[in-house]
Amino acid sequence: MATQSLQPSQLSKSLPRTPGRLFQIRGVTKTYVMGEVRVHALNSVDLDLSEGEFVVMLGASGSGKSTLLNIMGGLDVPTSGQVLFQGQDLAVANDRTLTRFRRQSVGFVFQFYNLIPSLTARENVALVTDIATNPMPPREALERVQLGDRINHFPAQLSGGEQQRVAIARAIAKRPQVLLCDEPTGALDFQTGKLVLETLAQVNQELNTTIAVITHNAGIADMADRVITMRSGMITTVERNERKVSPAELEW
Repeated sequence: MATQSLQPSQLSKSLPRTPGRLFQIRGVTKTYVMGEVRVHALNSVDLDLSEGEFVVMLGASGSGKSTLLNIMGGLDVPTSGQVLFQGQDLAVANDRTLTRFRRQSVGFVFQFYNLIPSLTARENVALVTDIATNPMPPREALERVQLGDRINHFPAQLSGGEQQRVAIARAIAKRPQVLLCDEPTGALDFQTGKLVLETLAQVNQELNTTIAVITHNAGIADMADRVITMRSGMITTVERNERKVSPAELEW
């Protein structure tokens, strides 16, 4: 891996859009105030993400990686700084703009699958396709994650790995430009986790979806284009893999 140490840079007033650059994050700080206590979750974070890139973000609990992912996904806004998505600053966007961004441009995959138990796999995916602008049919989304034969099964009839793949199908069905994954293998065993990672790699390659995965598991890092390490609310290193390995080759 080639390693680059990052230093905080001064925030520019405006940034020109760079072709092929999906996110341009500059000087992002996030501070939570709880009574008299101030928690600095992010401290002057700079980060770029390119179209079609697969990024793994590593760090201990409290390092700021979930906060950064939530800000990138429009679920939270920074205290200061810029979060440019294709040139539009999400940091100053209103609620309506952020809702449209989440609905059209970003998909989420969480550690726990968040499926509705009373709905089949197809119906869970259809929850997203019913509100998306240009969705793929639920069956196509499920076939892309190798669950075409489980389309009418309820979550209770599916294994943990199959439920997570339904969650991935739901996320990609609206054809998002970016897929944000928070510990997607955290609740799964080793073999099942590798199947889920193979699904994410396939989505990245076939749909050219930009994917960011946050995890405690450093063993996942070798499948990424770049590995971003965080500590105490800051990005400490960015490493580019000279050779990406397939999920089948991963060990942890």
